[in-house]
Amino acid sequence: MATEAHATEGVTGYIIHHLTPLHVGEGFWTLHLDTLFFSAVLGGLFIWFFKTAAEKATSGVPGLVQNFAEMLIEFVDTQVKDSFHGESKLIAPLALTIFCWVFMWNFMDLFPVDILPLIGSMMGIEYLRVVPSTDLNATFAMSISVFCLIIFYSIKIKGPIGFAKELLLQPFGPWLMPFNLLLKLVEEIAKPISLALRLFGNLYAGELIFILIALLPWYIQPVLSFPWAIFHILIITLQAFIFMVLTIVYLTMAHEHH
Repeated sequence: MATEAHATEGVTGYIIHHLTPLHVGEGFWTLHLDTLFFSAVLGGLFIWFFKTAAEKATSGVPGLVQNFAEMLIEFVDTQVKDSFHGESKLIAPLALTIFCWVFMWNFMDLFPVDILPLIGSMMGIEYLRVVPSTDLNATFAMSISVFCLIIFYSIKIKGPIGFAKELLLQPFGPWLMPFNLLLKLVEEIAKPISLALRLFGNLYAGELIFILIALLPWYIQPVLSFPWAIFHILIITLQAFIFMVLTIVYLTMAHEHH
């Protein structure tokens, strides 16, 4: 019984250790340093890649970097044109940034779960979570940023009075203003919450499965980890795509006068 309890404590401690972020501060002012670090590094890689592609762009035979960059831009531009029919210099760059950045967040989940934390421990870092999208703070930061843009463009395009009418008069007219406002607030607040929780939930579950696979005997791990990694590539791409498309759709709704 003592051996079983010790083994259970070891498994639980292993899981908790991998799911605990490197943080400073307490309460509301807690900062997850690993999330901030990896988000900044991945954002820098995104900027460096497209800057390099732009500098090396040629009208002749394109290289691999230019081909890949153009393929990403064309893919995102197609999604924007299919959903957004107004004029905006922000939507397409924003959609491209969100898709690439969220995908890079998610891609960190494909690194073996012990490698980067082990390197961190050798540098004196006790805890290290390497997948920013498994941190609810990161997904909410992204979704709240999108939400602020939704409110900004709703007021800019429709005007303060038009936006107020949308809040108070739809869908049941002036006689049910409190009910209209309640429905509209629920609808608007659900947007950032659904964006954040969908991304967080899927990636958190995926990371947990990788951790559980790492607890299995070494001769079983390759049998399960490789198929799950292949399937997980689809998940991380799909989640980045969904976040991007919903952002485009929400901003399209914000630009609609009616």
